[in-house]
Amino acid sequence: MDGFGITSSTAAAETNAAETTAAAPAATTTAQSGWTVWELEATLAVTDAALLGAAEGIVRQVLAEVDHACSRFRDDSELVMLQPRMASGVQVSPMLRLLLERAVGAAAMTDGDVDPTLGADLAALGQGPALTVAPGIRSVPVSPKPSPSNPVPARVPGWSRLRLDADMLTVPADLRLDLGASGKAVAADLAAAQVHRQLGCGVLVSLGGDLASAGPGPSEEGHGRPGHWQIVVQDLPADPAQQIALAPGFALATSSTQKRRWRHQGTQVHHILDPRYGLPAERVWHSVTVAAPTCLEANAFSTAAIVRGFAAVDWFRTQGVAARLVDSRGRVTTTGDWPAPTDQYGAAERTGGFGGGRHG
Repeated sequence: MDGFGITSSTAAAETNAAETTAAAPAATTTAQSGWTVWELEATLAVTDAALLGAAEGIVRQVLAEVDHACSRFRDDSELVMLQPRMASGVQVSPMLRLLLERAVGAAAMTDGDVDPTLGADLAALGQGPALTVAPGIRSVPVSPKPSPSNPVPARVPGWSRLRLDADMLTVPADLRLDLGASGKAVAADLAAAQVHRQLGCGVLVSLGGDLASAGPGPSEEGHGRPGHWQIVVQDLPADPAQQIALAPGFALATSSTQKRRWRHQGTQVHHILDPRYGLPAERVWHSVTVAAPTCLEANAFSTAAIVRGFAAVDWFRTQGVAARLVDSRGRVTTTGDWPAPTDQYGAAERTGGFGGGRHG
């Protein structure tokens, strides 16, 4: 297995990665299903067709537990219900504690480029439930974008101000948690691991742009031995596509500035914020896909690359991160062990994908 377990591939069966999609393997014993969760496409593949129903039940249960613990979009979630009392310290459930630990770990891994305390900034930009910060006020003002002539001082990193001791969480009153990005990645990791632990089969779980696998890979046609998962990496249909082979047990994540966009005060914004200013990161990259041992790690690096812009390339090469970065002109840059694209635009033959979608 090379690096993060990815190689170039010309196999016909595939999964998409940018919704990172996984192409379904050709083996007849493999089965897959798909549904919508969190306004995203969820897809599941298992190496034993007889276990698909049970596997889907496990995945849905894990997603429900994560959603109940950390959703900003439901009034009865643990996160929303505890938020008003977090400044004085609150006791959290094991699931919320796990999600918080992973989120803080992602922040440390990326030197704060991925910060779980940007909930107020997202609300101020019009994403998700409105935030009440004072009687009659439903949002907070958005600071102007910094410029050389109007510099805005960087803020103290919010994630460094959290306190999580045993099962007690303390969050300063001026911060609001948003565990959306890391929470989705952790959910994919947990779901894949739980399916393999309970059922013993190989499994691939994709939640929008986050994909995790566990257990053996699909059987290679004609050989019967476990192989790799075939993945097609593509964000939007007009973007360059590339098919790769992902070794069992590894993960992919794609972060995109082309999706989850909306207009706020006459300006189009997207959901990946630069924590230094609480504003959408510059759209240097249309999408960044990263391969790593866990989906959490892959998601942390792909999100941080959007925040860092052009500087992400040298950072990834120094860190040995296997990644594929697509700029606004469709040009592809790869780092680490990511296989070189088939041509200068990263194009590859496009065939049917896992769940009929593309990963990105």
